[in-house]
Amino acid sequence: MNRQPYNIVLIMADQLAPMFTSAYGHTLVKTPHMDRLASIGASFDSAYCNSPLCAPSRFSFMSGQLVTRIAAYDNASEFPSSIPTFAHYLRLMGYSTCLAGKMHFVGPDQLHGFEERVTTDIYPSDFCWTANWELPDERIDRWYHNMDSVFEAGCASSTFQIEYDEEVAFATRRKLVEYAQVPEHPFCLVASFIHPHDPYIARPEWWNLYQGVEIDLPGTVLGRGQQDAFSQRIMDGIEASQVEVPDDVVRRARRGYYANMSYFDSQIGMIIRTLEETRQLENTFIIVTADHGEMLGERGLWYKMNFFEPSARVPLIMSGPDVRQGRVASICSLVDMLPTLLDVASATGLTVPELAHAIDGRSLLPLARGELEDGGEAIGEYCAEMTPYPVFMIRRGRFKYIHSQNDPDLLFDLQEDPAELRNVAGDPAYRQVAQTFRQETAERWDSEKVRRDVLAKQKQRHAIYSALQRGKTSSWDYQPDRDASQEYVRSHMDWDVAAQRTRVPPRGKDSHLCR
Repeated sequence: MNRQPYNIVLIMADQLAPMFTSAYGHTLVKTPHMDRLASIGASFDSAYCNSPLCAPSRFSFMSGQLVTRIAAYDNASEFPSSIPTFAHYLRLMGYSTCLAGKMHFVGPDQLHGFEERVTTDIYPSDFCWTANWELPDERIDRWYHNMDSVFEAGCASSTFQIEYDEEVAFATRRKLVEYAQVPEHPFCLVASFIHPHDPYIARPEWWNLYQGVEIDLPGTVLGRGQQDAFSQRIMDGIEASQVEVPDDVVRRARRGYYANMSYFDSQIGMIIRTLEETRQLENTFIIVTADHGEMLGERGLWYKMNFFEPSARVPLIMSGPDVRQGRVASICSLVDMLPTLLDVASATGLTVPELAHAIDGRSLLPLARGELEDGGEAIGEYCAEMTPYPVFMIRRGRFKYIHSQNDPDLLFDLQEDPAELRNVAGDPAYRQVAQTFRQETAERWDSEKVRRDVLAKQKQRHAIYSALQRGKTSSWDYQPDRDASQEYVRSHMDWDVAAQRTRVPPRGKDSHLCR
């Protein structure tokens, strides 16, 4: 090994669409810490999730594998413990690995390779949220999205989401200080926040940040009759087709989302500041991304669950040693993160272990270093609620192709139509392009086979969930280990030793940030 391995800090948001940040060009939204990272790092302008829903997207992100390869179909799909993740591989390379915050793991394994997990999750880890393709048009009011998040947007001092992210922030800072005590040992820390996920409710300091700002309205709003077949089902599923949303309500919801975007950005700032204070910043790769985007009223749609740009795109900003400042045009997706992280870990001479499974991504480190633009591609798969068949997406070159059996195909030329308002799948001028995508889709996926597997696994999970609600129950929800007898100052400790353990910098050395 040539030198000390690089640390990795990956900061993840939930439901963050990059086009609603100043780092990606929005003129109203204030994200100064993302801006700072972009000013010194690489910003990927065409990064996508592999499924526009929390758990499936995160399982692909962790494993480097597409949804249908690992049966990560919906928000109650089990993530099997037999699937290796980047956390497993980094541990094999000598890294300490820690998860603070949300990862929406479903099943009894709530670590998936992380050596430590310092918070619980915010959502259930059981099979409660299993979709039902045998009744695709039936709403499950207990957990399906509806329009309440839009109409209830506003300002509050506390919500369960604010409580959760404050806990994640505290645990993240504490862990970074702990890692600083052994600076020669590399670590990978994932800090995963729930904001700016709806409901669009923000604390006063962030809500007031947008006081007097003329909040923009969506660029295009389509009625139900103007939507494609899948979007019509989404509108019905979230009940958007049943209510009219006045402009003032839309603006209030978008204001809450912008405010929570700034709140999430402040947590990026806290992490950067902690790395500076602990003298770890220069040797640390920082990556900011999200699990999927947010429609925020664009096209008349809200939340996610589709492959239009606001829902399917994610931010991806990388900064660190040898990363070149600039924009990266090549298309990429979250399955690229596993090979990227292993590439970062091996950059100083560590040996990457043999991969125990096929992966669907490639390393983005060469692109971040400005060594090449490879064009790239993004593959998307959606197999959750509000559809009776899988929905597939191929994003390549200037085109995006979306296919679901029994629905008309969608093909968009994003160079000519960045707002995705003109479906050219039936346009004679695009006949050959559309045919090529159709043929590739037929060769890549067996839609009927995927549907049968989805239905089978839904039935299995419904049966298991029903059974586990009877009699004595054992929760899979993660309970963080915490031994209060070893914290702060206790009777068996030397007070001075306890004080030194958490003091940064050590006694006798002033902080390099003090004036």
